[in-house]
Amino acid sequence: MIDNFPFGQIVEPLLEWFQGNARALPWREEPTPYRVWVSEIMLQQTRVEAVKPYFERFTNALPDVQSLAGCEEERLLKLWEGLGYYNRVRNMQAAAKEVVEHYGGALPADYKELLKLKGIGHYTAGAIASIAYGIPVPAVDGNVLRIITRVCADNSDIMKQSVRTKVEQTLQGIMPGNYASAFNQALMELGATVCLPNGTPKCHNCPWQGFCEARNKGLWAELPVKSKAKPRKIEEKTVFVIRDGEKVVLRKRPQKGLLAGMYEFPNASGHLTEEEALLWAKGQNLSPIRIQKLEPAKHIFSHVEWHMAGYVIRVDELSEEKGDMLFVEAAESEERYPIPAAFSAYTKYMDIRLGNERF
Repeated sequence: MIDNFPFGQIVEPLLEWFQGNARALPWREEPTPYRVWVSEIMLQQTRVEAVKPYFERFTNALPDVQSLAGCEEERLLKLWEGLGYYNRVRNMQAAAKEVVEHYGGALPADYKELLKLKGIGHYTAGAIASIAYGIPVPAVDGNVLRIITRVCADNSDIMKQSVRTKVEQTLQGIMPGNYASAFNQALMELGATVCLPNGTPKCHNCPWQGFCEARNKGLWAELPVKSKAKPRKIEEKTVFVIRDGEKVVLRKRPQKGLLAGMYEFPNASGHLTEEEALLWAKGQNLSPIRIQKLEPAKHIFSHVEWHMAGYVIRVDELSEEKGDMLFVEAAESEERYPIPAAFSAYTKYMDIRLGNERF
C-alpha cells in the first residue's frame, strides 16, 4: 500500500534506467516551456507516434505563445484537425492570450501561476514546471498512477481525487531536487513503454522488478483499480456527402457545444433509407441525380457515440448556396476547412485526407 511502501528506493534505479532508455522525441530535443505545453496537451488521450507529425506541423506554424495567441480560429482548428477534443486548443489559445497580456509572452516559471491558466491542470502544470523549468513538483497522469499503484500493490480507486493527491504528495516527498525533469519524464516513460496499460507488462525490462509488489504477488492484471465511467449515450446519424463534379457541401457547426465551429457533412438524426435520404435532399432544395449507400461508421467521444449511416448523393451543379450549406471546392477543403475526425470514414468520398492521413 502507498502509506507503507518505502518509496525512496525507486528513485535511483529509475533515473539510471531512463538515462539508457529514454525515447528520442521532438519535444525533448528542445524542451522550452511552450513546446512542453503543446506536447502535453496533444498527448492527452493520443499516442506518442500519432502526435509527432501534429506537433511538428503545429509548432512550425505557431512557434511561440505570441503566434498561438494571434492565430485566426479556423486556421487554428485546421492545425489541430484529427487530434479531436478541440476545446483543448481553444483553451490553449485563451491561455496564450492571457500569457501575452499578463506574463510578457512567457509561460510563468511558477507551478501555482501555471494552474491559473485556462486548460492547465495539476498534471500539465507539473510537467511544464519540472521539464521546462526544473521546478521539483510532481506530474501525475494515468501512466504514473498505474506504475505507482502497481509497485506498492495499492488497490485504491485511481479515479478518486484523494488517491491522485496521495500519489502527488508521495512523489513530492521523494522528488530529487536537481533531477525533477528527468524523474517525472522517467515515470511517464516507464508507464508508456514497460508497465503497459493494456497487455502484459514488460517486467523483465523494469528497473523496479526486484521490489515491485504487483509483480511479486502476481497482481499486475488487477491493478490499477479504476471505477467504470457511465456508459456513453448512443446517437444515430445519417451523413450525406453531397457532390456535383468539383464541389462538395459542407456545413459549419454552432459556435458552442460538441465540435464547435468545425465543418461537417450535412447530416440528419436516425438511420435513413435511400428513399428517405433522397427525400431529405429534395427538402434542402437540391436536385439528386443518383445515390450511393456507404459503409456504416462509428465515432466515440468521451460521453457519446455516433453510429453513422452514409450516402454519397450526386446532384446537379452546386451554384447558389442554400441556407447554412456551403458549396466548396473539394481540394480547397483539405487546406482551409477544419473537418473533425468523426467524419473521416466519409472524407475519402470527396477525395481529401484529414489530419494524420496527410502526413
